[in-house]
Amino acid sequence: MSASLPPLLPNATRELARFSAQLQFDQFPPEVIEHMKLSVLDSIGVCLHGVTLPWTRHVQAMVEAEGARAQASIYGSGRKTSVANAVLVNATAGHAFELDDIHKESIIHPGSLALPVALAFAEAQGAASGRDLLTAMIAGYEVGARVGNAATVRLLLKGFHPQGTSGVFAATAAAARMLGLDAAHTVHAFGIAGSQAGGLMAAQEGAMVKRLHCGRAAQSGVYSVLLAQRGFTGIEDVLEAAYGGYLVTHSDQPAAQKLTAGLGSVWETRNVGYKPYAAVTSIHTALDALAQIMREHKLDAGDIAAVEAGLSQATYVHCAWEYKAQGVTAAQMNLYFGLAMIALDGTAFVDQYRQERLNDPRVLDFIARIRASVDPEIEAMGAAFRHGARVSVRTRDGRTFKRELLNRRGSAENPLKPEEIDYKFRQVVRACLSPADIERVVGLVRDLDKLSDLGELIAIMARPAA
Repeated sequence: MSASLPPLLPNATRELARFSAQLQFDQFPPEVIEHMKLSVLDSIGVCLHGVTLPWTRHVQAMVEAEGARAQASIYGSGRKTSVANAVLVNATAGHAFELDDIHKESIIHPGSLALPVALAFAEAQGAASGRDLLTAMIAGYEVGARVGNAATVRLLLKGFHPQGTSGVFAATAAAARMLGLDAAHTVHAFGIAGSQAGGLMAAQEGAMVKRLHCGRAAQSGVYSVLLAQRGFTGIEDVLEAAYGGYLVTHSDQPAAQKLTAGLGSVWETRNVGYKPYAAVTSIHTALDALAQIMREHKLDAGDIAAVEAGLSQATYVHCAWEYKAQGVTAAQMNLYFGLAMIALDGTAFVDQYRQERLNDPRVLDFIARIRASVDPEIEAMGAAFRHGARVSVRTRDGRTFKRELLNRRGSAENPLKPEEIDYKFRQVVRACLSPADIERVVGLVRDLDKLSDLGELIAIMARPAA
């Protein structure tokens, strides 16, 4: 059957593999290096916070019960396991609380994939520099983003979780570059990884397993590279194959040209943004719009009679389902709960997503005042504005206030400042690291391109939580 159908973009898998395998640190513009340092700091923070959470602890307990050769650290534990099992735990931790960085177009969170993979191999090999880490991570960011871009938002709307599907290519590229695989072996690593891509978005409505999609994608990247290194073969045209290839299987409207568009000249790494809220990225504009209205007009939750949110179709489907207290995951993915947190607490960060808040009568009362719908004008703007929102607030005394935000705070179009990312890092690790270790990590990451060895950074991340 496949012989009669042309590939979507001939040799795209090979081109990406060649690009990834041949990447050198000296190729990167200074702004790409500095942006990746921000991602490293942000990703370290979210991973260290994530290992303290119950769903990550379940994965860690399973790994420790299984037993494996001690090669790489499980963050925050003082224990080691195999590279594959370490990244299963550590990447699950990175996606454990909806705090990880995000590339908007591809809808992947590359930091929670690439950082655990690259650091695990650095530790197992015993000799890796900061430049090695940055190069491997940029390889993962560039490849993973392009695969997600080519799959388009249709992958998400078909019900697949981009982190577990497109994300596996980010993990594989980072692992392959860290091990120094040549282009021929990297092709097979991609071909193995594509067969392992998986993750269903129904997990967002309450299940812990959404966090595991990231851990499994990272682990699949490790296995794919280790197998390819041994001569195990994968699908050599895994991305572009017309029958059973990654794109045609996961998306009904793929844009294959995006796999290689601007390769080596347009750096997708710079399009990665960061989260000021511990919630799904798609609702951040709505949260900020409500926060701005309340702040400017000196409103509190009791003043508000009704809130209406106009969204893109993708965000509406993804986040505007009826809220039920199904678990922390569901609350973090839900528009209504997030807006209630903004109204009641003024923010939606770590403390707002505690188990005891999920059934809080005040939260449920405010949720009852919220309505959401697809805004046809936002939808007509296209995928680039799928995070846009229009929020209208009607007060109990009859006033109406409106706010439109098209680019979320923390996106590439509306970026957080480096000092805001530094602040976020300090907030999420304050219960995990000592003050001295916090300062040391900030300093090590700031000078990462000058660091000859990653041992000290890994040792700090591995220590049992303070």
